Amino acid sequence: MKAVALDDEPVSLSIIQSFAKEVPFLSLEKTFTETSDAACYFAANTADLLFLDIRMPDISGIDFFQSLANKPMLIFTTAFMEHAVRSYELEAIDYLLKPFSRERFQKACMKARDFTELKNDPTLKSLPFIFVKSGYEQIKIHLEEIVYIESSGNYVHFVLQDKKILSRLTMQEVINLLSPNFFIRTHRSFLIAKAKITRIEKNRVHAGKHAIPVGNMYAENLHALYR
Repeated sequence: MKAVALDDEPVSLSIIQSFAKEVPFLSLEKTFTETSDAACYFAANTADLLFLDIRMPDISGIDFFQSLANKPMLIFTTAFMEHAVRSYELEAIDYLLKPFSRERFQKACMKARDFTELKNDPTLKSLPFIFVKSGYEQIKIHLEEIVYIESSGNYVHFVLQDKKILSRLTMQEVINLLSPNFFIRTHRSFLIAKAKITRIEKNRVHAGKHAIPVGNMYAENLHALYR
């Protein structure tokens, strides 16, 4: 993986450079102390991964990242814990709190590598499980455990047999992950596992104790499937 680091503290960049040399699958291409220099680099180059400090002297690291047209995977490197929630919203791979150890740095890099492999795996749709990002983790969900999925804006709840998992995905992104052989959309905000359906009514479909609404534009497909 090609990586870039942006931090206004040269000492922090030296630590990242030292740690990066010990990660065999990582190539730290460039380091920057100024966001303007980093912006020029990204205008002509791409990277797989960005190590990014948040508190920069001119603009914040968050604002810098949001300005990028082609966004790499993101690992924050910061001394301030209060930005952790914001990192979740930006779908950061990890959040390294300074001073971080060599082992903690390597763990973050392995998360980025694993995420890349999963994202690029052409067989993912045919596997009986998916990986979704929840908080700072990539969580494995077996398809047979999913009862239904409910969306709310840019987030979805995967409702499993014994728990719920929140992930920052749109409904369309979820549909792209899942096979239509196993799931059917009943509403603008709901997908249900076909195998979990226990009863169908005009405006609702049941999966055990769960009652999921059926929208008018999805009703025909649902009822045609079970005639």
